[in-house]
Amino acid sequence: MARPGKVRIGDLLVQQKLISQDQLSFALDQQKRSGRKLGRVLVDNAFVTEENISEALARQLNIPYINLKYYHIKLEQVRLLPESQARRFRAIVLEERNGMLLVGMADPTDLTAYDEILRIVKRDIDIAVVNEGQLLESIDRGYRRTEEITGLARELSEDIGDTYVDFGALSDSVGTEDAPVVKLLQSMFDDASQIQASDIHIEPQEGRVVIRFRIDGVLHLQTEADGKIAPALVLRLKLMSGLDISEKRLPQDGRFHVRVREQGVDVRIATCPTQNGETVVMRLLRQDGGMTTLEKLGMPAEMLKRFREIIQRSNGMVLVTGPTGSGKTTTLYSALAEINTPDQKIITVEDPVEYSLPGINQVQVNDKIELTFTRVLRSALRQDPDVILIGEMRDADTAQIGMRAAMTGHLVFSTLHTRDSAGTLFRLVDMGVPRFMVASSVQAVIAQRLLRRVCESCNEPHDPTPQEIIWMEMEGLAREQWAGLKHGRGCSHCNGTGYRGRMGVYEMLEMNQKMVEAAAHDSATQFMHVAHDYMKGRTMLDHALKEMRLGHTTVSEVMGISNRIEE
Repeated sequence: MARPGKVRIGDLLVQQKLISQDQLSFALDQQKRSGRKLGRVLVDNAFVTEENISEALARQLNIPYINLKYYHIKLEQVRLLPESQARRFRAIVLEERNGMLLVGMADPTDLTAYDEILRIVKRDIDIAVVNEGQLLESIDRGYRRTEEITGLARELSEDIGDTYVDFGALSDSVGTEDAPVVKLLQSMFDDASQIQASDIHIEPQEGRVVIRFRIDGVLHLQTEADGKIAPALVLRLKLMSGLDISEKRLPQDGRFHVRVREQGVDVRIATCPTQNGETVVMRLLRQDGGMTTLEKLGMPAEMLKRFREIIQRSNGMVLVTGPTGSGKTTTLYSALAEINTPDQKIITVEDPVEYSLPGINQVQVNDKIELTFTRVLRSALRQDPDVILIGEMRDADTAQIGMRAAMTGHLVFSTLHTRDSAGTLFRLVDMGVPRFMVASSVQAVIAQRLLRRVCESCNEPHDPTPQEIIWMEMEGLAREQWAGLKHGRGCSHCNGTGYRGRMGVYEMLEMNQKMVEAAAHDSATQFMHVAHDYMKGRTMLDHALKEMRLGHTTVSEVMGISNRIEE
């Protein structure tokens, strides 16, 4: 292929009538003041999309535009160009075609990048235009650290040798950034961040140590290594989180902060002794990517409208329920972000504080110094708050203080671990909260679960299995409602799983007058009957079935949450 020529992107977009001359002049003025690339300025101002720019370049240069969202990258080809150069030149080697390498470039008019790529790969190349955002995601997937982690684990094993770890000597040298244990942990965090893992598990087994990542709620094996390296890894992590390195018989909890790929990550760590050594689980909380808005949660439109109205009230309690890892904290933080205005004083009492919310007073519970939920809550009420978030209703004291606050002019948010929204009120009564207090305080209860999304890059029509057919018929789905069923066949975008990302499914029980009267009554059956009538057609399972019929998730995922709801 001939060396590409230089193109003035602004003039090209005007010429192809994608932007006006006024928009170009405005963007050029912003570019001069900010120093950003013109294309980025145009996209940020919503004048064009990245796809518009890529397609315009492809038309002008008469070269193909490749949508990487649906492209299966080949790892052995990708790595012909080192990762640092791929990121610097915004380029990726896609495949070998007709004796040449096909290279996707976000800016094919970058002549310096073109010449450098030629020099590095030492092959003739063909150029295709690719979207920059998709390109960076593909680079993240293509340069996984699996081999590097395995190699560093082997290096650490050789460094330790056949002797027991000298904890004193190791603790003296842990600050050196070229130590094998430090490089191994850095690569582990880099890889986990690239694939959006939520947890890292380090588990000593007999003679080996297993490292697994939790991705979209499911554990995946990252690597296995010599068991000798486990104590060194645990020691280093304990030092990083300020835990007692001499205590190996008792579980310990801590946290530390790391910078991974120019992004701040809070790491919550929990150790636990086993017969083969201490296991470590780390929860990764990305400070830049943890917050979302209510619109992005995926609630049904009518429910979102009602929820927004409820959280604008001046008093009452809003509860979010579901098992661990069902997205309760994300829902609550999104609600707080929506009502976080200068005229509201918001206090949160959490264990632990998961994300920093600007303009909000957040308190971390610490049982070691008797800074308990109950003590902090009593203190918080003397701070004249408008809104209080209680991380979790753990006991009768916490629940009753929260309920009283909700009855005396405060809006209170909290969480509980219950199966569905209707059963939540009886859980509070079981905890010892008076029935009249529950009936008059609770405004709404949201129950939620997370389902894995079908990978957009490899989704295809799904023929249900005999078991799935029986289940769908039991749920009352007619055969004509099966037309949109999808599953993912597995590709490089989803690491062969067929799923990529997760989505929430929700139900909301809003306390109307009829339900308040039923809840105050001694008969649980009467309340459940009223609640059942109210929830008809808008339960969490109804929401999940709708997403399944639209092809957003699979039959097996919905069957899984259906079983858990009904247990």
